[in-house]
Amino acid sequence: MSIFTFIILLACTGIPAFFLTITYPLNHQWALFWSNYIATRCARLVFAILRLLRGFRFLGERRSKERLPEQFLVVSNHQSLLDIVVYLCYFSDRKVRFVAKDNLNSVPMVGKMLRSQGHCMIPRRGKPVDAMRALSRFGGQVAADRSVVPVIFPEGTRSKDGRLGTFYSAGFRRLEQTVNLPVAVCALDGGWKLSKLTQIMSGLKRGAYRVKVLKVFDAPATKEQEKTILAEASRLIQQQLDEWRALPADSLEV
Repeated sequence: MSIFTFIILLACTGIPAFFLTITYPLNHQWALFWSNYIATRCARLVFAILRLLRGFRFLGERRSKERLPEQFLVVSNHQSLLDIVVYLCYFSDRKVRFVAKDNLNSVPMVGKMLRSQGHCMIPRRGKPVDAMRALSRFGGQVAADRSVVPVIFPEGTRSKDGRLGTFYSAGFRRLEQTVNLPVAVCALDGGWKLSKLTQIMSGLKRGAYRVKVLKVFDAPATKEQEKTILAEASRLIQQQLDEWRALPADSLEV
């Protein structure tokens, strides 16, 4: 069943990925079309297949999204590369753009998709000033396009064991100062079980990926308010993770 699932998933994503690879160096509009196709239709199809064949469920809490403003900045914990897919599905009615490290450029399909869609690619080995400049440019693009919802992971790296890491403020503060948006704190869980290739199939079986909007803060006006929001975000996310993990193993309710 694991091998069969892998083959089905490869067939669903392989053709769009092939066309993205072909069109990326030739035509930006076509590359963007295939990137959006992968991010929306393919992503939903992948979750549908995983639910059918492996009992794996995507649990996005819908009621918590009702209080979201027209545009906002998402602050979230980070567990897996699949977090990108999760948020693209969860906010499928929005133009979601991520702050990510440029080492994802080497990941097949993912790098081309992120670049063609205009996500913020932070130099992994560059100087801090280079990262700040990239965030400022990205913030300018977000401010110019009010349909964009930026997502930042303040931990700076993925949690391989599901534990919440330290939230670093520099990137969040620079981006927020540029975009001046309300801040939506979101929690997700389940991706850390899929962080390694050897874990994917065993972690998928009757598993779940949960995501929820916990609180929306008004746009901070001072550095102290920015620090307060980030500290509160870490506390809220840890509290939600504890609640989810206290549920029975067979519980599939958010």
